[in-house]
Amino acid sequence: MIVRFLLFFLLSCLPACSEDEPVVRVDMSRVESVAPPGTTEAITYAYLPQYSHSVSFERHRRLLEYLRNKTGLSLRQIFPNTFAEHIKMVERGEIDISFTNPFVYISLARLGSEAFARIVEADTGADFQGQVIVRADNPAINRLEDCRGKRLIAVDPNSAGGYLYPMGLFYDHGITREDFQEVAFATGSGGRQEAVVLAVYAGAYDVGTIRKGTLDVVRDKIDLGQIRVLAESRPYPGWVYSARKGFDPVARDKIGKALLGLQLSNHDHAKILSAAGMIDIIPARDEDFRPIRDLITRLHLTEDAQ
Repeated sequence: MIVRFLLFFLLSCLPACSEDEPVVRVDMSRVESVAPPGTTEAITYAYLPQYSHSVSFERHRRLLEYLRNKTGLSLRQIFPNTFAEHIKMVERGEIDISFTNPFVYISLARLGSEAFARIVEADTGADFQGQVIVRADNPAINRLEDCRGKRLIAVDPNSAGGYLYPMGLFYDHGITREDFQEVAFATGSGGRQEAVVLAVYAGAYDVGTIRKGTLDVVRDKIDLGQIRVLAESRPYPGWVYSARKGFDPVARDKIGKALLGLQLSNHDHAKILSAAGMIDIIPARDEDFRPIRDLITRLHLTEDAQ
């Protein structure tokens, strides 16, 4: 009896809707997603797909973790399948921070991207080179001039070390693209540098053009004794970090400051830099890449080709 009385008393204390109170109708067809409090959209970071996605991920995994911890920003690495796709994604605002070769940077700069840092490598410094490779047992090719009339495979039309720099070298020796029997580009998603080496190794093409350093990446896949470096290009400005047009300048400056803060003398930083194939990161500005623009002009490349 006491329990019933208490229950009745509690129910009578609850507010009730009166007959005069308006009814609120809920339209369940109109639903809006609301982000949980305190969350923000991740900043997208992409490494130009010169190598396979797994190599790109492993090279920059520690670097991304460092940037997240150092800046307090949420960064997410994404993986374009091709050089052209990378450029289009930047144009659509889908890639915020790009790590690219300087040739692709020229295309991104025309879209409003801004260079803010570039890397230093152990073997080439702040610049890098392209290489021309052939099979070691190919008796028909012993100098650049012997490449006339041969089948050439390059990394990508937008590749600096894997196409533009070696073509500048050929041009200096009086050899144009039209002098080759065939000029092909590696296909597929990512891994294009490796694909060029494997194509030459297999004899599918007579000549290949790659970025210097690629042979070390494929060391465990083929017998490097079967590959000969025929020639190397002159050094040109190296890989560069750029932020897309309209990206938050405060976030860009935080990321830039964190990158420039990496020191090889710091044990933890050394692991990050080593994994990414760097020994230092230095400031960059658009003017640093004038030699690339000059080379583009010399080779009579149109903006669409870049």
